[in-house]
Amino acid sequence: MEEMRLTRTTRFSGCGAKLGPGVLEQALCGLEQPAWPGLIADFSHCEDAGLFAIDADRALVQTVDFFPPIVDDPHLFGRIAAANALSDIYAMGGTPLTALALVCFPVKTLGLDALRAAMGGGLGALTEAGCALLGGHSIDDPEPKLGYAVTGLVHPAKAWRNNTIAPGAALILTKAIGTGVVNMAVRKDAVSTEARHAAESSMARLNRGACEILRGHTVIACTDVTGFGLAGHAAEMVDGARCGITIDLSRVPLLPGAAEYASRGLVPGGTGRNRDGRMHAVRLLGPLPQPHLDLLFDPQTSGGLLAAVPRGEAEAVLRELVAAGESAAVIGETGGTEPVVTVTGEFRF
Repeated sequence: MEEMRLTRTTRFSGCGAKLGPGVLEQALCGLEQPAWPGLIADFSHCEDAGLFAIDADRALVQTVDFFPPIVDDPHLFGRIAAANALSDIYAMGGTPLTALALVCFPVKTLGLDALRAAMGGGLGALTEAGCALLGGHSIDDPEPKLGYAVTGLVHPAKAWRNNTIAPGAALILTKAIGTGVVNMAVRKDAVSTEARHAAESSMARLNRGACEILRGHTVIACTDVTGFGLAGHAAEMVDGARCGITIDLSRVPLLPGAAEYASRGLVPGGTGRNRDGRMHAVRLLGPLPQPHLDLLFDPQTSGGLLAAVPRGEAEAVLRELVAAGESAAVIGETGGTEPVVTVTGEFRF
């Protein structure tokens, strides 16, 4: 009997299925809602999650994320889907409390065992995060998808925002990038065991530990690197900011195999959508070979946190992250007066 391949049941995988940032901006353009008391952050800006103050000491952090399979193993798919949804809460410095599942699944073709395994994987990640699964909603769909609406808590004055960068900060990335191109290699049966395992391990890892370490230091701004890629989410950090960001590609950690697969043109469709939607905010200081440009916009699934911290604290933060097992690196800095993402160097191929 042929082994079940979840990634063969869908057109896209993971966060590579997201609508492009340009499409979302056009769809939301002109939409306004009342100035609700307590509303701190909503869909009108590119925040990772919504913020709504309950009282002077507590604010709800709310997000939702779901996508088609990024791996073939149902249990692992469920865990990655939950880790990815939880990430938006951690990106704002919050603590996840509750979750609701969003399930689209073709039970007749993939079977009840696969659905149970996916739900079990998600529950395991939520339990590790200390987040209670309350219930959810499911529909019969020929393309499987799984995700969670997650609610957390944070102090209103201590919530991290993504576009509050200031000059003089170091930019720390807590996970290596390349999940998009590695997944394309999986879909083409061209992936190495090392590359597949490294990508799976990275995506399955919660950002809880990185968030807890960052909470012990000064966080000027923070986001997580997911479907819009490294450049796309960095562009959100400079949107409306009073300075820019410089990223040195030679310092950005890559997953095993990512450079090879990008060089072979194994690039997900979301890469082009990301480039089209965010290239206007990116400045290249020199010609960048196509594989390097593709990795810059490679859609990540359950990627790491991208945090701006004071330069004087960067070494200590990095040391703690690495000691905790994160593939972290200082990849750039903030500065200048123009809100753009300046890209220097090339990835280490």
